Amino acid sequence: MSRLALTRDKIYKTVARQLHGQVPCWVCGQHVLPAAATLEHIRPLSEGGNSHAENLAISHEVCNGQRHALGKVAESPQSPGQVLRRL
Repeated sequence: MSRLALTRDKIYKTVARQLHGQVPCWVCGQHVLPAAATLEHIRPLSEGGNSHAENLAISHEVCNGQRHALGKVAESPQSPGQVLRRL
């Protein structure tokens, strides 16, 4: 298992423990099952982000891919640093 896979599992389990088993996708806000979980760089590596735990979030693989396909996602005015969630 790769180092990032271990990090993903650790972050997923930490969030699940804190939120009583419900792990929301950082992009869409819906629950993410462990098999569909990917690591999302909050600030992309291409924009100077890093792979430290504070710059990583859990998202669906599809949401992660769509976010990167569309380019930069608008930030939420209510929560700076978080993406504007789709309804």
